[in-house]
Amino acid sequence: MDAISLLHERSSMGKLMGPPPSPEQLEVIYRAALRAPDHKELTPWRFIEFSGEGLDRLGELFAEAEYRADPHIDDAALDAARKKPKRAPMIIAVIAKVRPDIPKVPKLEQVISAGCAAQGILLAAYAQGLGAMWRTGHYAFDTTVHKGLGLGEEDELVGFIYLGQLAGRHKPLPSRDPADFVERWS
Repeated sequence: MDAISLLHERSSMGKLMGPPPSPEQLEVIYRAALRAPDHKELTPWRFIEFSGEGLDRLGELFAEAEYRADPHIDDAALDAARKKPKRAPMIIAVIAKVRPDIPKVPKLEQVISAGCAAQGILLAAYAQGLGAMWRTGHYAFDTTVHKGLGLGEEDELVGFIYLGQLAGRHKPLPSRDPADFVERWS
């Protein structure tokens, strides 16, 4: 797949099935993520890979977050939280490892760099025929989840990238005219 086609055609795939990406596919995915823009070469990224029992552990962390937010939550809602990671055979959490002591590279720039790493994961997955979906939801901002994943006080959870084999059709992408989004100062 050529680069321009990849950039123009990539889309999120919400329906995923196993098997998870192979070690060779993951090598390509992580190498793409590590090419994200990186001012001062801070490498402000960290990745946590969940598969197999790791998905169960992540589901338990989601359920714990729900319980801490509402101790009166019913069992059905806790079970639903536990099942959310099972929507894909693999999830990669993308974390911005923020260094607040670098004034020339503000926190926002470091978080955006981690976001670019996440985009690299999506593009590399799509280029290899895999499906991927970037999800956040309230778990990405939950202090219980942050603590459970070992995030530091300044760190940000950029999102959860769900990965797997395509289990559905690509939905049609909307056609967007660049002129609707570009302001030119000549």
